Amino acid sequence: MTTPTHDRDPHGTTDTVQVGPPLDDATAAVVFIHGRGATAASIVQLVEPLAPEGMALIAPQAHRRTWYPQSFLAPLQSNEPGLSSGLRRIGSILDTLRAHDIPAERVVLGGFSQGACLSTEYTARHPTRYGALIGLSGGLIGTGEKPDHEPPHDKTFDYTGDMQGTPVFLGCSDRDPHIPKSRVDATAHVFAELNGAVDKRLYESMGHIVNNDEREAVRDLLQAVAA
Repeated sequence: MTTPTHDRDPHGTTDTVQVGPPLDDATAAVVFIHGRGATAASIVQLVEPLAPEGMALIAPQAHRRTWYPQSFLAPLQSNEPGLSSGLRRIGSILDTLRAHDIPAERVVLGGFSQGACLSTEYTARHPTRYGALIGLSGGLIGTGEKPDHEPPHDKTFDYTGDMQGTPVFLGCSDRDPHIPKSRVDATAHVFAELNGAVDKRLYESMGHIVNNDEREAVRDLLQAVAA
């Protein structure tokens, strides 16, 4: 019996919301990934007011509004096939942008919550010079942090490559109910080791939201890439 495609690649054929200029006319692009239980349309509502003229905004939709089923801190295999499918979806979008002469250095990749986890994980696995990376209330995926950390883990954060000074913005509450501060710290460390220009901001008792300071930081990064 053949396994249905949506079971093997749940996010491979879901919708994509695109706003702004057509890709052939765009000078740059931002690819932003929504969180668990949300929609592509909702993340567009967050980012579109911050994007300058000439920048295309692309937001893929997760199958059943969820990129992967378990916590981002769970063992990797427990989040399959959604995790790998979501990572492939990001790669496919970047391939499409390259085909329209928008290279990675003119692309901002980011997301909120589960979308931040997915976008940071993709970037760490595929380090190069991007326009910027934005992780709002998220961090790298998997149970491990560093080889000398406990508890036992299914993954060490030993990514290799060179982000060539890519700006990396990480914003999160210092006591987010879903994102431990230690994981934000570990994510910042990884991207610094990959030669990213990391701007980590932890907000006191903020909750699992996006605040105005983060919005302004996102606006500044988008404007810099589109300039």
